[in-house]
Amino acid sequence: MNALHYGDNLDVLRGFPPESVDLVYLDPPFNSNANYNVLFKSPQGQDSQAQIEAFEDTWHWGEQAEGEYRELLRQENTDVAQMMEALRRFLGENDMMAYLTMMANRLLKLHIVLKPTGSLYLHCDPTASHYLKIVLDGVFGKENFRNEIIWKRSYGHGDSRRSMGRSHDAIFYYTKSASYILNRFFHEHDPRYLETMFRYEDERGRYKHENLNSPSPRPNLTYEYKGYPPPELGWRVSLKVMEELDRDGRLYFPPNPQGRIKRKVYLNELGGQPMTDMWTDINPLSAAQHERLGYPTQKPLALLERIIQASSNPGDVVLDPFCGCGTALHAAQKLGRAWIGIDITHLAISLIEKRLRDAFPGITFETHGTPKDFAGAEDLARRDKYQFQWWACSLVNAQPYGGKKKGADGGIDGLIYFQDDATGATKRIVVSVKGGDKVQVPMIRDLAHVVEREKAAIGLFVTLARPTAPMLKEAASVGFYECPHNKKAYPKIQILTIEGLLSGHERAEYLDLSLGAVTFKKAPKEKGPKAKQAKLL
Repeated sequence: MNALHYGDNLDVLRGFPPESVDLVYLDPPFNSNANYNVLFKSPQGQDSQAQIEAFEDTWHWGEQAEGEYRELLRQENTDVAQMMEALRRFLGENDMMAYLTMMANRLLKLHIVLKPTGSLYLHCDPTASHYLKIVLDGVFGKENFRNEIIWKRSYGHGDSRRSMGRSHDAIFYYTKSASYILNRFFHEHDPRYLETMFRYEDERGRYKHENLNSPSPRPNLTYEYKGYPPPELGWRVSLKVMEELDRDGRLYFPPNPQGRIKRKVYLNELGGQPMTDMWTDINPLSAAQHERLGYPTQKPLALLERIIQASSNPGDVVLDPFCGCGTALHAAQKLGRAWIGIDITHLAISLIEKRLRDAFPGITFETHGTPKDFAGAEDLARRDKYQFQWWACSLVNAQPYGGKKKGADGGIDGLIYFQDDATGATKRIVVSVKGGDKVQVPMIRDLAHVVEREKAAIGLFVTLARPTAPMLKEAASVGFYECPHNKKAYPKIQILTIEGLLSGHERAEYLDLSLGAVTFKKAPKEKGPKAKQAKLL
């Protein structure tokens, strides 16, 4: 069974069996001192897009970093311990050291869960790539470094006044041992290369001349063929092979008898340019592409498909411990691999759940770490109010709204867009989430004011605590919203409890002819038969 895990990947990975994963892809925060917002879909004619902070890509040395550093010194890999001590002496207790400490601990756990034949791809940018490679060498051994893949993710930026425009990411490719999976692939040929090299044509098609000279002395292959003298260092092929090429019409004989015989290489028999570590043929996502879901660091599906196809086989297990919006999981599902995703925000988990169900109707997977009952919801509300709000919004299929700054939401925690008439006009539902132990009548009045201010059709009051009788009475007094399509009246203020939503006994009441299509960007449905799901762990 495929699985999503909510939580700190360091804690989640501790529960995984050793040597249980075939391929790890991770695209961790880059320590770029930037805050990244998810941009949700905003129907035409509505105000600016709802935004919510997905993560803060900033690290600081503090109690947690010190604790994780001490853990690094106590673990079994002494090379990593010595390396981290040296880095701390060089860098000091700063943001970069905090970031590298966080990464080193997680890379050690990922090394443990990888099978002996497993591979790891770490996606990063120049901010910390030079330090990360040192950490990876310590964890995996420098002998298991395979490639630094350069992915051209954009064209040069015009705002780079004091440096050259940065247009690439690095992807470090390591294996756990010398025995690993590598399925070769081909890039498309550059049109200029084809025009320059494949200049000849016969009844078989376009071809180029390939040198048959040996690059090193080969006395045993120094022979004359049909009057043509051998090259100074000998031929590249034996006499038997030369005769086979001749019979098959694959040799070019120059008019000058002192010239060199060459091999004909036909374009239609080549698979493309053999794989290299320079990937310029996968374009970054543009804002207009259907694949784009609004997640700030979303990578193209084609990029993850290439990595997964290169270093795993159908039925293998793919793990993404920083799974963001789930591109690696989407690619794994599409290619018939089992998968595991981990993320520390409910926002990411809910986005991935929706993405996978849109792309693969009927898909089944488990989600661990999210509240499954009232006690779990209470615990989340106590631990993290914002994670609770994002999770509660997912229960009513609402976009989370507003950030963590006080007053930023204007009394709105979520938004739902819907259509309920023949004109296709988009209308809004505002959602207010309360995770406290007590709720009161003024909260209902506040929501009614927000609905009126925002010119919304309906307001949803989602509460962990049970509403009081006066609150129910206050909500009823606000009146009803009449649906133009079926003339049915729906309560303008609807109170929904977390307990009722989890049990399925309660749900928001309204008609949406779009079936949710105007609330979220929808991942395109994958064509063809659904990939066979492999057994996980």
